[in-house]
Amino acid sequence: MRTFWNISEKLSSIKEWEPGCWIQVTCPTEEDQQMLEDNYHIPDYFLSDISDTDERARYEYDDGWMLIILRIPYVKEIRSRTPYTTVPLGIIHKGDINITVCYYETNMMIDFVSYQQKRGEGFTDYVDMIFRLFLSSAVWYLKRLKQINALIEKAKRNLDHEVNNESLIGLSRLQDSLTYFITSIRGNENLLQKLKFKLQVDELDTDLIEDVNIEMTQARETTSIYSDILESTMDTYSSIINNNMNTTMRTLTSVSIIMMFPTLIASLFGMNLINGMENNPWGFGIALAISITVSAVTWLVLKFKRLL
Repeated sequence: MRTFWNISEKLSSIKEWEPGCWIQVTCPTEEDQQMLEDNYHIPDYFLSDISDTDERARYEYDDGWMLIILRIPYVKEIRSRTPYTTVPLGIIHKGDINITVCYYETNMMIDFVSYQQKRGEGFTDYVDMIFRLFLSSAVWYLKRLKQINALIEKAKRNLDHEVNNESLIGLSRLQDSLTYFITSIRGNENLLQKLKFKLQVDELDTDLIEDVNIEMTQARETTSIYSDILESTMDTYSSIINNNMNTTMRTLTSVSIIMMFPTLIASLFGMNLINGMENNPWGFGIALAISITVSAVTWLVLKFKRLL
């Protein structure tokens, strides 16, 4: 899907391309890709790089074309292995051609357009648009981190009542998401520092870059804090599980020891040998009394040793 936006005064949709407009391409079809290559003659490998979900944040120049790949947050299905991850957003520029390409439909880009329309202002130039995309990505990282923190707290409350596999697996998946987040945020920060010296930055752009730096630093530090908390939580519950297992095994071992003596006594008196109690009418009672006495003494000893 492709949309043409007039960005000179107020962000508004237009029917066809005009010089200096913004072409937003989301989940491009083969027709969209062919249009970009035929009508605007962008390098074909630009689109293949953007479509690679593992592509790192970077910039590249080729025959006057500039490609910027920014990593932005993305929410997968709830049952996904990593519900929160990051995907590449491609920014392509040359002269009066401004194109963004993303192979995923993200809430960030929807909100970006909506917010710019509410501002009632366009972009001063393509540099302003690029850094505002950086700012929007940092803000959305913080939003997603709040959601992840809420899921962490919910899982911890469940584990306080019962240690179950479902909650532990959920925490593990969130740990994977935080790893993707912090890697992508650091990549975006490095990219931002490089672009400051590659793009034509004016005084307004400098103030905007400062805001982006603040938001990205906060996002990176927040991700690190949540990751440390989650790692500590996982270690704590792992220790609890091991301790519970040790307690269970110790109890079972103690019970086995207590039950061993009645079994031994019954085996001795049950042998088909002369033991002096063959004709004793109290033989069964005596064997039973000995078993109970020995078991009771064993229980008291284990209790004293705190093995029960």
